[in-house]
Formats: sequence, structure tokens, C-alpha cells
Amino acid sequence: MERADKQPKYRVIASYLRDRILDGTYVAGQALPSEEVLAKEFGVTRPTVRQGISELRAAGLVEAAMGRGTFVRSPHARPNITRPRGVRRAPDGRYIEADAIRWNSQEEPTRTRTDAPLALADLLRIPPGEPMFTYDEVHTAEHGRLRQTHRTYVPFSVLVGTPYEETAPPPAPELFTELEKLGHELHWTEHVRTRMPMPDEASTLRLAEGVPLFQILRVTYNQAERPLALEEFKLPGDDLEVTYNVPS
Repeated sequence: MERADKQPKYRVIASYLRDRILDGTYVAGQALPSEEVLAKEFGVTRPTVRQGISELRAAGLVEAAMGRGTFVRSPHARPNITRPRGVRRAPDGRYIEADAIRWNSQEEPTRTRTDAPLALADLLRIPPGEPMFTYDEVHTAEHGRLRQTHRTYVPFSVLVGTPYEETAPPPAPELFTELEKLGHELHWTEHVRTRMPMPDEASTLRLAEGVPLFQILRVTYNQAERPLALEEFKLPGDDLEVTYNVPS
């Protein structure tokens, strides 16, 4: 094994802190010693300490709070936010998200025309490159504490022979009401994965270094199992769990 004194100093610091997090010396929610304290203890500069702590952030063991310090995260702690997933009816008959959070759009949805990439074309069962209406929104809730991005895709082929052949339909969830008016009986399937964000995604969602995002693809089907639309949600994945009802 590589001797500790041959390791770069920042890795020595990371290993020291990691061991004390895992053995319970530093418990979940506790602040780590400050950069100044650690720099003096190890005889290094503060940038070296910062580099060591960044390894712990990338491993999901700590999180930085602006102006307050760096705090231990527990892999066994329950998330602070639990969000039911799915679509439900409001008392007034509108379709809304099952989490019942009052989301606010940062601005009007941005509508563009895009061509279906291979991965989405496969889910929508359309030829790659088929044109689609695309809507982009950034949603916030609880005074900006919660953030998500929401994109709706509607293939042109779904709209052929409908009043929306020449006029764009609304984005989801308003889209669902309009699809029902066209005679479709709707149901949904969601595909969930986690991944590390691209720089622009991290900036939009205000993700700290090392924090993954949830990517949720929701496909809307009709009674004939034809895909009608696809939505893409991106959510912070550091302190969130999503829940589903499983049909018997």
C-alpha cells in the first residue's frame, strides 16, 4: 500500500477527515474544523485544505453552506424533502403534479421547434429527427429553496388532423386536458435516473460541487399505448427522495 507520507497533502487531509466521519467522530450535521484550523494542524496552505475537502464533497460526505462552513452529511439520514411523483386531478378538474407543491415559473415557457434525438425518438416511437414542439421552464417554490427544470416535447405527428396541426398546443400539464378533448384516455410512465450535472444544469439548479441531479422522463400514453408526449424534469439529488404508488 502507498504510505501516507508519500500521498499528496490534500489526500492526507481528505483521508483524515473521511475516517473521522465514518467512525462517528464527526456526526451528521456537525461542522468540520475551519480551513484555518486544518491548515495549521497539517502545516499546509488553505487552498490545499480546500482541495482535500472538495474530495469529500465529491464523495457526498460533506456539504458547504455559504458563509457558515462545511458540514457532515450522513448517507443514512432521511432526506429533508420527499416528493410524491405522478399526475393527479385537482378539485376543479385540472391536471396537476402529485407533489401538490405550488410551483412558480421564473418566466413564460420558452417554445422552440426541435428534431427528436435518437434516445427520445425511441421512447416516443417516432423516427429520429421528427420535428417536435418543445417548451422549457424553470420552476421554483418555497421562496426559491426548491428548484427544477421542466421540458415538454410534443411530436408533430401526434397533432396531425387536430386543431393543433397549425397552432402549438400548451405545455404540460395543461397539455393533458387538451389531449383528452381530442379523445385520448391518458396514463403515464416515468423513467428515473441520477447523473452528474453539466455546468449549465448545475448553475440553473444551484447545485454544489459533487451533487448529482435526478433526471425524470415522463411519457404520456393513450388507451392504445401510443406515446403522445414526453416531459423531462431535472431536480437536485442531494437531499431529495421521490415516492411512487405501485399498482397491485
